[in-house]
Amino acid sequence: MAKERRRFDDATEILPLVSDDDTGEIPVPDEDEDYEDVDTDDSPESPNGLGDALRARLSALGPALLARLPRIGNALKPRLLRLGATLAAALLLYASFPATNWWWAAVVAFALLAWVLTRPATTPAGGLGYGFLFGLTFYLPLLPWIGSLVGAMPWIALATVSAVFPAIFGLSAVTVRRLPGWPVWFALVWVAQEWLKSTGPFGGFPWGIVAFGQTDGPFLPLVRLGGPPLLSLGIVLMGCAATAIAVEIVSWWQSPHREDRAPAVMLPTVCVCVVLFAAIAVWPPVRHSGTGSGNEPAVTVAAVQGNVPRLGLDFNSQRRAVLDNHVRETRRLADDVHAGRAPQPQFVVWPEDASDIDPLANPDAGQLITAAAAAIGAPILVGTVLDMPNRPPDQPAYTNTVIVWNPGSGPAERHNKQIVQPFGEYLPWPWLFKHLSGFAAWAGHMVPGQSSGVVHAAGIPVGVATCWEVIFDRAPRESVRNGAQVLAMPSNNATFDQTMSEQQLAFDKVRAVEHDRYVVVAGTVGISAVIAPDGRELDRTGFFEPAYLDNQVRLKTTLTPATRWGPVVQWILVLAGVGAILAGILHNGWFPRPNRRWLRPARRDAATDDEPPDEDLIDEDDEPLDEGGRHSAR
Repeated sequence: MAKERRRFDDATEILPLVSDDDTGEIPVPDEDEDYEDVDTDDSPESPNGLGDALRARLSALGPALLARLPRIGNALKPRLLRLGATLAAALLLYASFPATNWWWAAVVAFALLAWVLTRPATTPAGGLGYGFLFGLTFYLPLLPWIGSLVGAMPWIALATVSAVFPAIFGLSAVTVRRLPGWPVWFALVWVAQEWLKSTGPFGGFPWGIVAFGQTDGPFLPLVRLGGPPLLSLGIVLMGCAATAIAVEIVSWWQSPHREDRAPAVMLPTVCVCVVLFAAIAVWPPVRHSGTGSGNEPAVTVAAVQGNVPRLGLDFNSQRRAVLDNHVRETRRLADDVHAGRAPQPQFVVWPEDASDIDPLANPDAGQLITAAAAAIGAPILVGTVLDMPNRPPDQPAYTNTVIVWNPGSGPAERHNKQIVQPFGEYLPWPWLFKHLSGFAAWAGHMVPGQSSGVVHAAGIPVGVATCWEVIFDRAPRESVRNGAQVLAMPSNNATFDQTMSEQQLAFDKVRAVEHDRYVVVAGTVGISAVIAPDGRELDRTGFFEPAYLDNQVRLKTTLTPATRWGPVVQWILVLAGVGAILAGILHNGWFPRPNRRWLRPARRDAATDDEPPDEDLIDEDDEPLDEGGRHSAR
């Protein structure tokens, strides 16, 4: 019978074999008894073999864990408070977005998150974990419309990938928290991670940017100065500054020498005041623009929402019915105009995919659109799909296009969608993803097109950002800088639900204020709306019902600071955030250092052997660090 010598490890303490006496105490092996003989033969001839020993250890697992529960509970108590604060912060940030729209909840959310990340007990690894937990708890309830479409796994996968970026923020925040003025650096680091998330992978995913949860709040005018990055910076700075003030006041109150000093709240108070004063200063011109004041010419525009037979990925199987619905609703608008019940529009906006049949290749579809344009007597911006010319037969490729369809002459200028949606309009890395999910086959074959972002309808320069494009800062900015005097946002929400439509409408409201333009939103199933330059809805439709909007808007030509300098502002903020991270690493002594034994003389005096560790090698808890800046072995 084979024997082997096995060393006791830590598991022996956790999983004792038996108790020696009736006291119930667990025996601990003597230091001199490091080894024991155990059977490695688990055959029937060796009833006391290794299998019996493992079973005995497993049978003792329950009592051992119960005995250690108090110690585990004591270790978790401080972490439970931070975990609870992190979860509450994430849910509050979610509540700031549609459909709840509690704008103030975002400020409270970052106040709580800042408190968690500035606790001395929160290590860099802890900051990474708390940030990930914050992101996952935030994105899971924000994106459930994806799960209702393609199932739980893609929804959870997207939320998990998105949570990586708040995790990066958590790690970075712990890095910069010891720098003077940490609320400023926290806000800059957050803006940097939002930029990173909006850039990649696969072109980025700006959904969940803090600024787009502020459409009902008093700080929305900040986007006119520096775009969504500046608004996000202001909200995060407000929350972090509030935490800095509260922590300092509590520390001052608990100090036995509080009569000798005042609480150091000057910097965070200044940060709060700067954000408030900036929002107040920019509000009058935003409000002035939103009320229609000024000498800008007024025009009437219409948006048609034709509806689809049913929601879901298979709406395209009813493509002719969708086209017929939009033709029918346009004719109803024309009847109301001729009867004097509605004003004559200068142009009409149809949604994305209103004609999912290529009207240039299918004469019957083109004839229906021509008849609708003739009935209303105005150009129609038709959302359609065009086949790419000269493509191989076995490689389908299409452009998502908006065509200006004139009443007499037919198709004219067009806008080809330049930013296409991954996993929806095309499948990235098909060699991988088509094997991971059956829903990969539902992805389209759209390719990015070339466009200036502006088309002319009835002589009016109209900026077009199609559905997915509106969530990226560069698309509407390009349209306005190229001369757009009003913005059209055609979209197709037939594959999603009303919550997703409300969230996307928030992007449109931010763009209206950011670029000082009226925005006309046309959706296949809703929500269609006309938005003023102050972010107010002038009119809107219900969800999943045929309707039209016919409203007067003003043509505007001014360029806001965000339109002119938005990218510069963003780069300044991002570079400042990266610089803060590098400064924090340097301040914490995390850069590799040369081995001091090679730099010091080989012989020491005896008196120097008892010198305390170098100040650079002591952490904030007065515990020695090694020469690499890590905790020494304890």
